[in-house]
Amino acid sequence: MTSLNLKLKTKLGQIIVNTLTSLNTIAELKAHLSAVTKIPTTDLHVLSGYPPSPLDLMSNEKTLQASGIKSGDTLIVERKEHIESEHDFLLDNQRHMLDQQYVDSPGILMKKVVPADNSCLFTSIGFVLEGKVDTRCNSYMRQIIAETVANDEENYSEAILGKPNRDYCNWILKPDSWGGAIELAVLSKFYGIEIAVVDTVNAIINRFGEDQHYEQRVFLIFDGIHYDPLYLEPLEPSGTIRTIFSTLDDRILQEAEQIAMEAKSSRQYTDVNKFALRCLVCDKMLTGQAELVSHAKETGHSNFGEMNR
Repeated sequence: MTSLNLKLKTKLGQIIVNTLTSLNTIAELKAHLSAVTKIPTTDLHVLSGYPPSPLDLMSNEKTLQASGIKSGDTLIVERKEHIESEHDFLLDNQRHMLDQQYVDSPGILMKKVVPADNSCLFTSIGFVLEGKVDTRCNSYMRQIIAETVANDEENYSEAILGKPNRDYCNWILKPDSWGGAIELAVLSKFYGIEIAVVDTVNAIINRFGEDQHYEQRVFLIFDGIHYDPLYLEPLEPSGTIRTIFSTLDDRILQEAEQIAMEAKSSRQYTDVNKFALRCLVCDKMLTGQAELVSHAKETGHSNFGEMNR
């Protein structure tokens, strides 16, 4: 069995590990990491993947192969002290202010998964603005968009919206209507903040409000059908998560660009020709964009829901 070539990132620097194979277990991985970093196995906190996400260290008998770890991967190894409890405390108390100071503190740009309920765009924006997942913000943001569009029929014409202005306003207020570029542009202007969307399908970043020269920027990630917010997880246990950054902070923007390229190369996006949908008018199940368009033309139905993945 060929050894795995793993790169460990720790506070002590980078370490190369090549003594484990894909058949080793999580328990064996923890023992090895503990020996290398001098962190007790009970205090290990390991991030893997791109964007980095916590590795399940509770499934001791699970093999590294089954856990998705492969040769060439980078594992970020930290001491777990207070990370989880402090993170929850921060979210519960909304310690995420728009006027936060921009300190060049070390951290990892990570994805926060939000519900796939057709309002993921609005929930994601709510998270980056207030630091917590709260689906109650969805109806409020939909109202903002409807009022903005209704009050500016010249800039939001049928040619731009794809439907008459009034029809669009009625449509966006429905909880099963998806948000996209139009909604992102409206909310960027309303909140006075640049919204940078990491597009994993095309490996690019679309920056809404870029031409307005706003001082602050937030990040979302889009896989072709679903939006999630990005946040900076601090390397220091006593640090706080950050979701709002200076538009002058090129380091974070470059890290987001790297996420886009890594995600595309590893195919972390939804194939629009294969994703599952349900018509919310007649309950017919559909697969892919072509079936959606065909069904809409045949029936006139326009409300579709993404299936939870």
